[in-house]
Order: sequence, then structure tokens, then C-alpha cells
Amino acid sequence: MAQVYLLLFAGLFLLFISGKFLVDSSVAISSRLRIPRMIIGLTVVAFGTSAPELLVSLQAAFSGYPEIAMGNVVGSNISNILLVLAITALIFPIPAPASSVKRDWPIMMGVSVLLYIFSINGWISRWEGGVFVALLAGYILYSVILSRGVERLEERETDRGHMKWWLAGVIFLLSCVGLAFGADLLVENVALIAEEIGLSNRVVSITMVAVGTSIPEVATSVIAALKKETDISVGNIIGSNIMNILSVLGFTSLVSPVSVSKEIAGFDIPWMLGVSLLLLLLMLPASRSRITRWEGSFMIVIYLLYIYLIF
Repeated sequence: MAQVYLLLFAGLFLLFISGKFLVDSSVAISSRLRIPRMIIGLTVVAFGTSAPELLVSLQAAFSGYPEIAMGNVVGSNISNILLVLAITALIFPIPAPASSVKRDWPIMMGVSVLLYIFSINGWISRWEGGVFVALLAGYILYSVILSRGVERLEERETDRGHMKWWLAGVIFLLSCVGLAFGADLLVENVALIAEEIGLSNRVVSITMVAVGTSIPEVATSVIAALKKETDISVGNIIGSNIMNILSVLGFTSLVSPVSVSKEIAGFDIPWMLGVSLLLLLLMLPASRSRITRWEGSFMIVIYLLYIYLIF
């Protein structure tokens, strides 16, 4: 059994390292293309940090563990807000741009409600996955169009911007390979551990797998907060939650329809919707929005309550 846990942590380590370098190389390429920082946060960084969820969910679908695929997404969206943002706010209070309140949050809430509607019948079918993928394309196009009115990145390049094109490309490809291997190790060994200790795949995926695949979000948001790059910090979390639903569940259900258990549809997804509403309340009023340290502490308490309830 010790070997199983070692392989599990090896998978998590691969996901963390590969996710980090995937984000770094993606941001370096995007910066050289002079994409505005806000759009990098909402699309490039968000998609990069959602890559572990995507690979894990695809692997779970191929391996015949649909509850892991669904629990991974729902659990990640909950932990992104109650854990990732909370930890970031404890380090440095996070000002949330008005655009996050007025434009980005409604999109996140809209796709979350759509997920709830699709999950009522117990399945995310291929055509519903197709709807998610179509909405993903529309969201990316919408973000790019909006970027035309956003101030371009400063000519001063960050350390990431100094990365050479060929090096960024090689790192990107190696990171994708690392994510694939890490996802395979994580899914197979999580299933073994769940069977050994008598926990359902749902509980393990919502806790262990979801937190593990959220590590890139933790790293990215904490670094952004320390650098006071608040557009990336808040935009990354909201964008990542949107990407988790539209890309992860979209592509996964296109490969294989994803079953949704009664517990996830009746308890976990409503919790995800409630947590999303809580985020809106913490970001209001939009004119002087700020997530403080005590609010971050409150979110961690709520997260611990949720973990207690699912066990």
C-alpha cells in the first residue's frame, strides 16, 4: 500500500511541476504576442491551470471512473474559491476589478447553473458536452474582442517574457507530457486508495483529487498576489472555474458521457452554486471591491465545514 501512496504523490508532483511550467511557457508566448495581462489571466493562465483537471478527468473517463471526472471539476471549483482565493487573501488582501464583478462572475455563474440543469438527469451527454465546447469557443472569442479596449502590456518584459520562443515551445510540449503521466498515476492510485479505505470515488475526487489538481491555481494566485498583479489573481480563479466546466467537462463528455451521481447533483453542485454566490457578496460593492484577510479566513472555515459534511 505504501507504493500506492508514493505513486499518488508522484502523480501530484508531476501535475504540479508540469502545470507550473505549462503556465510559465504559455504566459511567455502570450506576452510576446502582446496579449493584455487581463486576458492572459482569464484565458491563457486559466486554461493552463485547468489542464491538470482536464487530463485527470479524461483519464478517469477512459479508465471507467466517471465519478472522479465529475467530482474533480465540482470539487476544484469549490476549492478554487474557498481555498485558493482564501489562501491568497491571507497573504495579501485582493482587490477585485469591477470587470470581475460585472462581467466575469455572471459568466461563471451562468455556466455553473447550466451544469446544474444538465446534471439533473444523471448524465452529461455528448450533445451537452458539445454545448459546453461551443460556449468555450464563444467565451474565448468574447475575451479577445474585449481585449481590444484594454491597455496593452507594458514594453517592459517580465522574466517570463525573456523566455525564448523555441524554449517556451519545448517546455510547453514537455509539460503536456508530464500532465498526461501525472494524471494517469493520480487516477489509478486514487481509485486503489478509495477501494482500500472504503471511501467512495466521489469523496476522494472532491477532496484529494480536486485539491491536488488545484495546486497550479494556488501557485499562480499566490505569486500574482505577492507581485500585486490582482487582475491575474482574481481573473485566474474565475476564468479557471469557467474553463473547468466548459473545457474539462465539455471535452470529457464528448469522449464519453459523464455520469452524475445523486450526491453530486443534489449536494455538491448546489454547494458550488452557493460558494459562487458567496464570492459575489465578498466582491461587492464593485466600485471598491476587496477580499480581506478575515474574509479569507471565513472562506477557509466554510471549506472545512463542507469537507466535514461530505464525510
